[in-house]
Amino acid sequence: MPARHLRTTRTTLRLMIPLLVSAAVLAAVLVIPWGGSEPEAAPDPTVSHTAEPPTAPPTPVKQNTYTCPAYSGIDHTNPVANLYQDKFTWGTTPPTKVGDGKGNINWRMNPDKNPSWYMWLHSLRWLGQGIEAGARGDKRALQRVSNIARDWVNDNPYSWKSDVGAYESTMHRTNVLICLRQAVLSGLHVVKLPLTYTWLDDALMEHAWFLQKNYSGDWNHGTDESLALFGIGCTLQRNDLKKLASDRLTSAIKTSIDTQGSTNEQSTAYAQFNYALWGRAIDVLRKCGVDPGTTIIARRRELAKWLALATNSLGNLPQLGDSEVVRTTPVPGTVLEYAGTLGQHGIRPTQRIGIFDAGYIFGRTGWGEKRPFTQESTYSIRFGPSQKLHGHNDHTSVTYTSRGRDILIDGGHAGYKIDDWRFWAKSQFAHNELTVKSATGHPETRLTRSSIGATSEFYELQDSPGAGIDRTRDVLVLKDPDLMVVLDRGTSSSDEDYSTLWHLPSDQKVVVSGNDRAVAAKPGDRVKTTLLQIPFRQQATPIEVVSGSQDPIQGWHYSTIDKRAAAPVVKFNRSGHEASILSVIAPSRANAVVSYTTSQQGSRMLVNLKVDGVTTVIAVSADGTLQRIK
Repeated sequence: MPARHLRTTRTTLRLMIPLLVSAAVLAAVLVIPWGGSEPEAAPDPTVSHTAEPPTAPPTPVKQNTYTCPAYSGIDHTNPVANLYQDKFTWGTTPPTKVGDGKGNINWRMNPDKNPSWYMWLHSLRWLGQGIEAGARGDKRALQRVSNIARDWVNDNPYSWKSDVGAYESTMHRTNVLICLRQAVLSGLHVVKLPLTYTWLDDALMEHAWFLQKNYSGDWNHGTDESLALFGIGCTLQRNDLKKLASDRLTSAIKTSIDTQGSTNEQSTAYAQFNYALWGRAIDVLRKCGVDPGTTIIARRRELAKWLALATNSLGNLPQLGDSEVVRTTPVPGTVLEYAGTLGQHGIRPTQRIGIFDAGYIFGRTGWGEKRPFTQESTYSIRFGPSQKLHGHNDHTSVTYTSRGRDILIDGGHAGYKIDDWRFWAKSQFAHNELTVKSATGHPETRLTRSSIGATSEFYELQDSPGAGIDRTRDVLVLKDPDLMVVLDRGTSSSDEDYSTLWHLPSDQKVVVSGNDRAVAAKPGDRVKTTLLQIPFRQQATPIEVVSGSQDPIQGWHYSTIDKRAAAPVVKFNRSGHEASILSVIAPSRANAVVSYTTSQQGSRMLVNLKVDGVTTVIAVSADGTLQRIK
């Protein structure tokens, strides 16, 4: 597929502030109207797709209601008993007394200087259990959460824009105030707010004004804001607010999810969250008498296909961008059902490979047709527009699963606290790519060539990560034997330190044999990974393995923002004005023999690989072309 010109976008400091804690957790607890549409095959990577389906939208359900969207799980660790003590719990921070025990909260408190903790304090979502108890008639609980919410209103007068925690949590807090309002009506068995609670409607109108004036833009944060604004309009019967919010949603969907199903978040976990979020948008609009139209439904359907293709053979999404390890949600009646249940339910997709203009390649050996789903090999490759929103500096990076386990992993998601760990996790050094020590850019990366065959796929990617520095990565992925061949080439106007990095799972132990071989395996496992450094135009240098280093930070894996483990990184290094590094990643049985020889055929080098008794021959051309010839 020919590469297209893709624009770049600069990331602002504000986007570093926590927007959502975990896409996986949030997506799981949202009220989502799972559709019953027929599953469809994944998108053909060589064909452009139209945005809209020919089908007419369903008739809106005119209930004129806005359902409390719950509390994203943040309420689970904040029982009513703790609310009576003004204690707040989030993440790994112990329960913290944030008030005087009477609902008078210190809204500036932040004991660990953690921006996420601070934002969720201001979100008021931690009041969820108390609000629900109040809705059931517990007047004491209702009074306590009302006191805390009103204290926030009193202590944070409009406009609270100068306090980033209060600012970023506005849409979440808006929903909590709506939930509280509903709890007052149901808990007190009234149809109109008592005079003692009119402050709630005043607070909602202030939040509406703030949301009108401070729209974050067309990404998940802006979508949440529009839904909250719509919720106020629906609750207070303000058609002007409903119209503004629905107009924003109608416009935002065209940027948030493109016609191929890619989101603009540059994160797989946030892609799945967006699938849930836009499903909620459809539900919210319909329940308050607004037709969601065809575009949201169409783009969301394409996103479902994208997520299915992204799903690896373990049933997880690869950790791309700000993503924890998250499982694919098996949405019934969609293509996600098959992917999310490891092939146990649903209709099997037919497309193996997806190439997306937004900068993603997802591929697999199959969908479980001739071997178990978990025994297929799957991979991801990143390219495309420069880093923005929840993206990392991961262009040209690959992930790989095979033989029922992770083979090559991403460094993961270190959370939103701005420190050295987050800097590392987002940097080139936390990904499987050719790194250049002095490079600081976040370039647009071009997919310059691709070729899809029955038993192999070839891709070539190019970019310039710094002044006078050029990178080219050629990737060949094979089926039977399942393995990956990668040729990295770099040129620079001055001497540079180049390293091809291979990040391995934290359970792996690595043994290096000479300059051309490292073998990684979990002790006692039946699977190993052989990493070969085959000389091509340059002599191989000693292989380096780093695990658990803190100065400089290297050799770690974040499975979640709170779980960091030492994980080995195999490094193939070069120095000078150019680098040429040929790698082979070969998963196999633990007792398998993996060997290779090389020979010349004209201007091509032939690599004869033998993996567990299966021989394959790879041709490496002078221009970097990698071709399977046997």
